Amino acid sequence: QVQLVESGGGLVQPGGSLRLSCAASGFTLPYYGTAWFRQAPGKEREGISCISSSDGIVYYTDSVKGRFTISRDNAKNTVYLQMNSLKPEDTAVYYCATGSGCNYHGMAYWGKGTLVTVSS
Repeated sequence: QVQLVESGGGLVQPGGSLRLSCAASGFTLPYYGTAWFRQAPGKEREGISCISSSDGIVYYTDSVKGRFTISRDNAKNTVYLQMNSLKPEDTAVYYCATGSGCNYHGMAYWGKGTLVTVSS
């Protein structure tokens, strides 16, 4: 059974850090592109970062570039999102998803999300 499970969300103060994890089961994660999305209250879901399958090329949306880092541990079948210098506008439910590449509109499998709240 294909499954993605996110973890690591929580409450953090502005300027703080969190590391999100996306653990996969039922398939080999490095064979797929894996992306992180987020959906803030009242807003549409947006793709914010992706790591490609074979060559591991990474992509970031401008709003997180320089603050967030996506990485993958093939042995653990897990993708991470290290989030630094967090801002209140980063508050959202964060989802991971996988697909054949890093096309945000072509993701096939989704996790259920983890909530990140940035507030003092």
